[in-house]
Amino acid sequence: MKCLERILVKIKEFLDFILSTLVKSIIILSKGTIKLFSLPITIFNNFSIFFKDVKRVLGESFLAIFISIFGGLIAGIFLSLMTEQLEALPGLIVLIPGLIGMKGNIFGALGSRLASNLHIGTLTPELKKSHVLNYNIAASLILTIILSIFLAFTAKGLTYLLGFDSMSLMDFTIISVLGGIFSSLILLPLTALISLKSYENGWDPDNVTTPLITTAGDIFTIPCLFLGVMILFFIKNSVFELIFFLFFIFLGLAGLFIGFRGELGLKKIIIQSVPTLLICSFLGIGAGTVLNSRLELILNNPSILTLVPLFSDQGGNLTSILGARLSSGLHSGFIEAHLKPSQEVIKNFGIIIVLAIILYPLIGSMAHFATISLGIPSSGLKEMFLISSLAGLILIPLVMFFTFYLSMASYRKGLDPDNIVIPLTTSLTDPLANISLVFVALTILENIPFLV
Repeated sequence: MKCLERILVKIKEFLDFILSTLVKSIIILSKGTIKLFSLPITIFNNFSIFFKDVKRVLGESFLAIFISIFGGLIAGIFLSLMTEQLEALPGLIVLIPGLIGMKGNIFGALGSRLASNLHIGTLTPELKKSHVLNYNIAASLILTIILSIFLAFTAKGLTYLLGFDSMSLMDFTIISVLGGIFSSLILLPLTALISLKSYENGWDPDNVTTPLITTAGDIFTIPCLFLGVMILFFIKNSVFELIFFLFFIFLGLAGLFIGFRGELGLKKIIIQSVPTLLICSFLGIGAGTVLNSRLELILNNPSILTLVPLFSDQGGNLTSILGARLSSGLHSGFIEAHLKPSQEVIKNFGIIIVLAIILYPLIGSMAHFATISLGIPSSGLKEMFLISSLAGLILIPLVMFFTFYLSMASYRKGLDPDNIVIPLTTSLTDPLANISLVFVALTILENIPFLV
């Protein structure tokens, strides 16, 4: 009897265990099913919250970048029509990305500095004399002369070391400095005007200044460079070529002296910017060297030449927007200088990713239609779409995280990110953009498989 009771108790315990396990399994399964079906709703809600928070930023940035696309397109078309000059002046293509990048670096940083001063109240948006504005203008002019000379010397040095055919050092210098001066006379007042007036009208200069200045840089730098080439052809092999060269070297040395001996604001910009921009210029020349190494492919596919300024610019625009927003956030206290991305930083990453997903397929398609409309041979709509999209997919994650860590590290070291982050990130973007573009173009146009 007792044995039967023990058996019944065991059976009851077993049934209780089975029932309890079944109930728990059903509860867990139910919760999992609910989570599974609610996941799309959660994702949608999170995206809705994200877009609600950043829709103004996306709207302002996209409008500015969309305008900049047309500037890059004009520059690309102009560049694709300069094949005769590129062949007549060996090494000229090495100089071009550096000069375009220099304009974005110098005047993008100027716009970022003006935006930070507007945000913290040390600069007012009225167009009147200002101590802050004066030393920023002087710094930009000095940096233009110094960097133009450095670009010329670096371009000549790299072409010599790599065994490429190239023009003389005097030719490089005259073209570089003339192109830099002519474009600066346009970009300097334009940068100040865009920064001050965008702020005065309720726009955030961080979202619009750099893309618009990059656009202006694209539109004017290559024609100004072309004007420099024409002047060189006019004075070449005469005493005036030597006079121009020596005069530009004197201007560079005088600019350095004035910058390092000037008042505190000017001196700070020159001391922090010169080393940074020298590195940037070297990276820009590196970008041109990448193009020069595949010059035959590019000249045989002029639509790729049209895409070059567009692709580099949009990478520079996106990283500049991120850099400017992080800089302003650090200055104003909305972002803390931690090496782990905060929620605010991740939100800014999201803005850049959304813009990149829209922009890179768009510019590839636009480059195709622009070239065929002018009777320039194109590599094909599908090919241009894929080249731009895949190269952008490679490029953006790299430069995005570099921008973040450089912003945090420079601020923690007591340096002003406005003087460092945008120049370095946009300059790093140029060679990485060209490497990505050439790599993907080779893969698609010459059927070279991706290396794993």
